[in-house]
Amino acid sequence: MDLLNTLVDKGLRRELPTRDEALAVLATSDDDLLDVVAAAGKVRRHWFGRRVKLNYLVNLKSGLCPEDCSYCSQRLGSEAGILKYTWLKPDQASDAAAAGVAGGAKRVCLVASGRGPTDRDVDRVSETIKAIKENNEGVEVCACLGLLSDGQAERLREAGADAYNHNLNTSEATYGEITTTHTYADRVDTVNKAHAAGLSACSGLIAGMGETDEDLVDVVFSLRELDPDSVPVNFLIPFEGTPLGKEWNLTPQRCLRILAMTRFVCPDVEVRIAGGREVHLRTMQPLALHLANSIFLGDYLTSEGQAGKADLEMIADAGFEVEGTDQVTLPEHRASGGCGSGGGCGSEGPDGNGVCGSAPVPQAGEPRTDLVAVRRRGAGTDLAPNA
Repeated sequence: MDLLNTLVDKGLRRELPTRDEALAVLATSDDDLLDVVAAAGKVRRHWFGRRVKLNYLVNLKSGLCPEDCSYCSQRLGSEAGILKYTWLKPDQASDAAAAGVAGGAKRVCLVASGRGPTDRDVDRVSETIKAIKENNEGVEVCACLGLLSDGQAERLREAGADAYNHNLNTSEATYGEITTTHTYADRVDTVNKAHAAGLSACSGLIAGMGETDEDLVDVVFSLRELDPDSVPVNFLIPFEGTPLGKEWNLTPQRCLRILAMTRFVCPDVEVRIAGGREVHLRTMQPLALHLANSIFLGDYLTSEGQAGKADLEMIADAGFEVEGTDQVTLPEHRASGGCGSGGGCGSEGPDGNGVCGSAPVPQAGEPRTDLVAVRRRGAGTDLAPNA
């Protein structure tokens, strides 16, 4: 296919595809899907080999958010039955992080619900970062605390943070339909603040919220312009009790096309399969490793992920290897730019429990509410984490 040959050539040169080429990837048929995966896989292997970076989320403060993001189980007015708790103490967060590191994670992502941190919150997170760094040699730490005020990114950097995550989520044109309590421009400003402070910037998207192909291409092109080191691709978890709880718009094939388009537009960037891979990719998760070079290990913020052991087995069975702490994630031309080694955070991701016994086989396109499992273990509980 001439389109795919062109996209591979451009990806190897770090040349931006045209919008029409990106849209054409999303419009390919299921018959061409393996060809699309193979083409994007050439670009992924050129820049990242067969390494897979593992990241581990620690939810420092769960629920109780004043923002109205329609996709989020922690939003204002959410009726999702998630865990709700205030800030973890630094030693609690460090213990949670250690479980992920022991499971193979190279990066720990510290996330807190809310519009953005107060200066006191930054002090608290700074203590947590220092505790994690002291107890886990070589670990990278990414913070994801919402909108940043002037000087806060610099303080996090001084405390030892390597990266900061703040996702654009969707296109600028449709952002106001998803969130009204802050703007798309607010999000761009926070990513720029992270960049300016010398943090490795991480910013991504959420697919499956009812957006068009044009919206997806818009947000990925905007991310390319922002030039983060890491682009997490989330697939909406339709939590019951949220405004988007009935949005089941994704198939495994569409998820793969979205990941491929992201790889072609951002060829030398760490593309992470973030929330929703277990729900929407399901048994096709291993194919996605040919497109993305990074995943989250174990559980997510308010939902469960598949067992950490299953993640490691999937990586090995697919012929990939876990990236070590002694390896630099990004290609040399990016890693030498002073923004760390790449990374970042995502959003939600649920359990990958299978259907067994005499249970009916789900039909294509049928909502898989059985796969959305609220997290009840790990940070904020007395139960062992999944890592």
